[in-house]
Order: sequence, then C-alpha cells, then structure tokens
Amino acid sequence: MANPSPTSPPNPDEITHDFPPILRIHKNGTVERLLGTQTVPASLTDPKTAVQSKDVPYSTTNPDLVARLYLPKRTEPNQKLPLLIYYHGGGFVIETAFSPTYHNHLNALVDEANVIAVSVDYRRAPESPLPVAYEDCWAALKWAGSHSDGPGPEEWLNDHADFGSVFLAGDSAGANIVHHVGIRYGREKIEGLPRLAGLVLVHPYFAGKEPVDDDEAAQVPDWWERFWLLACPTSKAGLDDPYLNPAFEPDLARLGCSNVLVMVAEKDFLRARGKHYCELLKGSGWEGEVELVEAEGEQHVFHLWNAGCENAAVLVKKICSFINSSN
Repeated sequence: MANPSPTSPPNPDEITHDFPPILRIHKNGTVERLLGTQTVPASLTDPKTAVQSKDVPYSTTNPDLVARLYLPKRTEPNQKLPLLIYYHGGGFVIETAFSPTYHNHLNALVDEANVIAVSVDYRRAPESPLPVAYEDCWAALKWAGSHSDGPGPEEWLNDHADFGSVFLAGDSAGANIVHHVGIRYGREKIEGLPRLAGLVLVHPYFAGKEPVDDDEAAQVPDWWERFWLLACPTSKAGLDDPYLNPAFEPDLARLGCSNVLVMVAEKDFLRARGKHYCELLKGSGWEGEVELVEAEGEQHVFHLWNAGCENAAVLVKKICSFINSSN
C-alpha cells in the first residue's frame, strides 16, 4: 500500500475525502481510485514461468466473488502440492487479485515454491466496509477446504491440492486478513481441513493509539486513523480496534497454526508494528513458532513495485523456503 498524504481538497464542495495518491471520495458518493485499477486476464500459460491461471467463483450466493487459481508447470497427474491462499493488500480500499502487480507476484511465488495457489479477490471499502473483506476471505478458505473431503467444483484443487499443507499469505492489509482468518480458524476450524501449516504476513497493516517505540512515534502520519475509519467506519476504538491492533485481540493465543513468518522492511513506518506482533504472539500463550525477517533499506511492499531487485528475490525465496520447510 502506498503512503497517502491528504491535502486540501481541490474543490471542498465536491470532495469529502482526499487521500492522494490512493483515492478520493466525492460528495455524491463516487469513489475515485487513483491506484490499483489496472487488471490483467488469467493466462493458460504465463510466458515467463509457464504457470497456468484461471478465474473461478468461490461463493455460491454471490457470483461476483472470484478467485484466481494458479497451477505450476512442474505438475504430474494427481500430484499433491501445498496449497497457498493469498490475500492482496491495498489498505482494504484499492487493488484486486487481478492487478498486474499481484498476478506477476503470484506467478513468481507459485513457480518458485511449486505450490498451487488461490489468490482471493474480496470486496473493498468504502463501498463494502469492514468486516466484509474478512467475511469474504473466510468464505474463500471454506470454499477451498470444501474440496478436501471429496470432489469439489474446481478440478485443480481436487487433483493437486494437499489439504494437509495449507498456507495463508498476504501483504499489508492482506497480511492483516491472514491474521484474522488464522484467528477465526483457531476458534471455529473448517470441516475437512485438518490444519493450517503456516501463516505468512508481509509488512502487516497493524496499528495502535500508543506508539510501540520511538521510530513509530516519529513516523506514523496524523491521517492514519482517518484512513482506517474510511475502511471501518463503525469502529469505536479507532486505531485500537481489535481488527487493527492485535494487542486487543482476546483470542490471540488461539491462532490456528503452529508456524508464522512475519516480514518487515526497515524504512516502513509499519515495521515497528510487525515486530510488536511477534512479541505479542510469543507472550500470548500461543504454542507455536514465529520468525521475523527484516529487509534492510527497503520501503513498504517494495517487492511488489520493485520486483526485480535483489531484496525482492530474497523475500520470495524466504517465503518459498518457509512453505517447503513447514510442509
């Protein structure tokens, strides 16, 4: 997620919220997204990785809820592969699973890790305020899990997904979603889905009213709470909402997996919160292992907008190593 810096609206009579370079909202209710609007189609064969992809609905009640599935080239008939469920970022307000940024990232991840992946498109705020995105992402995991105890509607999952090796991953707001879906899985489980093998949180979107260290105090912008309330207008606690501040999550110890990878970037103002999340997990009574990895000299989600850099390649390899070692 890019870092917006609200400015005086060019026309106060027509614009009610202005968060350049992300989005603005007009007085008549029109949402003008300034980033994350491009899309690319699925591909029978990606020319760079030979990964195949296709779009499929994951809801029986809402045909507009669609996920993009990815199948690696190194696949034999009936070969079972780890299943990666991916939640995109964008502050809950921009981007989709079909953007070129995420399409290219998933092609690279699937090729490198040799996994089958489900990249979930979920409804975004402000048109669909939180917790809608969390509900959609939970529904997508349940849909994927429905293939585990018998043939489901999607043949790629029937033929190739190892439901004993399911991972959730996401960046920024998507990493926040990973956390909440993992908590809900720990509370409720999903019939037929025996376990979550691991969670990957890349530059997670967490916050809180009180800074956790001096770096955060110096870097967090004054518009941060207003931006959060755009996504979750019913929030009563603001930055200390349990959706945003894991310190106020009463079921933290029930996180539904035993392995978590948290990745932060040195120049990201969310870095302190990612590190704090690791400490919260360790002190919660949760019986699992959490690993923290920091990219030196990098900004928030650098691996998406500078995918060809060395640190981006290191990040992808680390995620792949985590999946293969936790498998």
